[in-house]
Amino acid sequence: MNNKQFITELAKRMGYSTQETQQNVYQLIDAMGDSFQEGNTISVLNFGIFEVKKRMERIIVNPTTGQRLLIPPKLMLSFRISQTWKEKIKNGGAE
Repeated sequence: MNNKQFITELAKRMGYSTQETQQNVYQLIDAMGDSFQEGNTISVLNFGIFEVKKRMERIIVNPTTGQRLLIPPKLMLSFRISQTWKEKIKNGGAE
């Protein structure tokens, strides 16, 4: 499902116009992005948890040359799905 299909389906379910729904979705994503930049965690009930994690620096070895490289630490966005959805997906969508 692409962005346009998602917005259309969401608008149909919520009873809003496609344009209003698209604006609301973009505002939601902007607000989430601002929160992630502050390092906050966002928990969506019965869906999952979005959180910013710090990945530690590490040393890797180039298999071709054998050269060791230092990868600096970085922040990453991660998602943990809720147990409810994990079970639904595991069972192929059947409840």
